[in-house]
Amino acid sequence: MESNATTCKSRDILSSWWRVFLLYWLPAIAIVVAGVPAISSGWRTVVWTVALGTMGVACIVNALGCGRVHCYLTGPFFLLMALIALSYGLGMLHLGGSGWNLLGLIALIGTIALWYLPEMFLGKYRQRN
Repeated sequence: MESNATTCKSRDILSSWWRVFLLYWLPAIAIVVAGVPAISSGWRTVVWTVALGTMGVACIVNALGCGRVHCYLTGPFFLLMALIALSYGLGMLHLGGSGWNLLGLIALIGTIALWYLPEMFLGKYRQRN
């Protein structure tokens, strides 16, 4: 019989390098590329919203599928950031002239904090009954 940790790891999206690349690294690279000044605000809005939304949905699927602790927090965080990016890009949210830089900084710091801190204190996988 497989242990709980083995079962969780086999269902963990993060245990597959190509899924990690496709669902997290590719969207992150797209966000960085869309940050160059030559990219219009409209395209930046689309890229950031889709990229953050993709990462958020992937995290929620992973949290529900394997119980990865940080995904319970990063999933909603990425979805919220996608909504904020969309609102800023459409002019509904006013963050000043450096709004994209601010959003990028919040996304970066939030991702690092929500990834490492929960698993440092709670472990990698949520215990299931």
